Amino acid sequence: MNTLAVAHAAAATALAQLLPARRGVAWQPGPAAFPVHPDAPTTRLTQHDRTLIVAEHQGAIEVWAGEPQTVFCRPAAVVDASTPDAVAVLAAEVLRSVLPALDNEAARYTGPNHDHKQVVRAKERALIELGYLLRDLGAADLAGRQHIDGPGLHWKTSEGAEWDVLSLGYQGTFTVAYNGPISGLHGLLPYLLRPTPGDGHTDTGSAFTRHLGARFPQLAPVDAHEVDFGRIDTPGGYIALPSLDVCPDHADDSTRVASQIAHVGIDLLLAAASALV
Repeated sequence: MNTLAVAHAAAATALAQLLPARRGVAWQPGPAAFPVHPDAPTTRLTQHDRTLIVAEHQGAIEVWAGEPQTVFCRPAAVVDASTPDAVAVLAAEVLRSVLPALDNEAARYTGPNHDHKQVVRAKERALIELGYLLRDLGAADLAGRQHIDGPGLHWKTSEGAEWDVLSLGYQGTFTVAYNGPISGLHGLLPYLLRPTPGDGHTDTGSAFTRHLGARFPQLAPVDAHEVDFGRIDTPGGYIALPSLDVCPDHADDSTRVASQIAHVGIDLLLAAASALV
């Protein structure tokens, strides 16, 4: 049967170059079977068994998670094509929410239909991949950790901070724990936080919460000792002083904190790895 060729979405090639390779395989652009909108340039990106559909439509660039099956589907991420560095903004959202959703969907399918051990093994392979990259970047005291819920990684930085990546439960994402100076989070937070400005929070809360909010207005004070962030579809967690005994009336980038962040995808961690050592 003859089919009309679907125009290529030029943004797809640039997007593929901004997403990390997995197990040595980069994202590959290819022809889409059909446009997701009539006459819209549409390209299929694939990596192993994962698929993204990229479309350019009415001045926007859209990413669809997997193959859209019906006209009722909605794109998983959209950015105005006129936005400065639009493809980079889109790539950040794909790392933040779209790929973790794909991994969670794969885990939900694998667990009930096969065996939860397969989910654990897949996460072990992902952690091994991250571990090799961290080692190459100079992570100190890098070691695997076995927790009751699954495998994990632990390492230290030159600033004396400690990181853990934990595999909690049978979802496809990870939990990240951090103990160290505030400055050690400066590289990771831009990957986790959507760029939409928050309220700023610079005139409320304690010196500690104001210091964090001045740099990252998406962080919301919980109380004088803690801020939180995130939504159900993005990484979320808290940053807090390590104890209620620590006075929150003074803070700078050397102030030590404890942080825990859930729903973090392995692709985001691979992309942000240089900020974790």
